[in-house]
Amino acid sequence: MKKILIVTANYYPEISKQLETHAVKTLSNFDCKKISSPGVFEIPVLISKNIDHFDGFVALGCVIKGQTPHFDFISSSVNNGLMQLAIQNKKPIGNGVLTCLNKEQAIARVKKGIEAAEAVIKVIENVAK
Repeated sequence: MKKILIVTANYYPEISKQLETHAVKTLSNFDCKKISSPGVFEIPVLISKNIDHFDGFVALGCVIKGQTPHFDFISSSVNNGLMQLAIQNKKPIGNGVLTCLNKEQAIARVKKGIEAAEAVIKVIENVAK
């Protein structure tokens, strides 16, 4: 059975819990482990530390734009870090990190946890062929 690690940033717990619930349901046929991250910026590090122990990963969390460029730096860094890890290690990482302008947008997109989990499943299945 393929092992999947779900890494969830809990900076916005009301959003991240819903993202995680959707991902876990989608991955019900896999051996899943969940770990928490304080924020999205730390997700690539946690995946990197666990890269040899799992067949795929799901990154979940939320960044909401404020009034400084911090949003842009965090969003870009996380996306680039996840892609770099996936390519270098040839392992799927479903990106369920929401980048939204406000909390309402984030709440409306919590089903992204499903999409991120489905992406991992599809890549694993494609590799198995």
